[in-house]
Amino acid sequence: MLASVSNLLNIKDTEMSSFLVAMGDLSLRKTDVEEKRARAQKESKILLENTRKAIARLTYLKRTLTQLEEEIAGREGPMAQWQTNLRIMVSKERQYLQQLSNYKALLSRVGYTPEISHGVLMQMVENRNELERKTKPLLDTLRSYQDLPPDKALAALAIEDKRREYAAAEKYLEEALHSALNTPSE
Repeated sequence: MLASVSNLLNIKDTEMSSFLVAMGDLSLRKTDVEEKRARAQKESKILLENTRKAIARLTYLKRTLTQLEEEIAGREGPMAQWQTNLRIMVSKERQYLQQLSNYKALLSRVGYTPEISHGVLMQMVENRNELERKTKPLLDTLRSYQDLPPDKALAALAIEDKRREYAAAEKYLEEALHSALNTPSE
């Protein structure tokens, strides 16, 4: 029996000291295996905990993904409407910019400059109205001369006099308009 135990313990002789050394060696190996087993259990617990956390995180992420996909489905309708509105607005912007450039070209063709303001235009209107008020009686007088008696020489002089007055009034109007255009705005 000692021989079979010595074979199992992998010792060469059956002496007591060899058995003690083999027992000590077995004890050391047993302690080493227990330490490795404890480390492996600890690592497996850590891995198990990390796996549980990863599964919980995966479940949370899947739930979040599902919620986001539902939100996307709910917002696709308004987003399509916004895109349609955006295309319309871009089209309108191009149209308005084209109209603006057309209006600027028109204003430059008619001689509008930034110096012309509402006040200057109102002053020009007032001058025009004043001159029309002054020239209206002259025009009426000239028209009444068409009904003059046959004394042509006197009628021609009167008509010529009224024409000069009318031309002077028109010149005054023209000068007033030009001076209003050349006056810088405030």
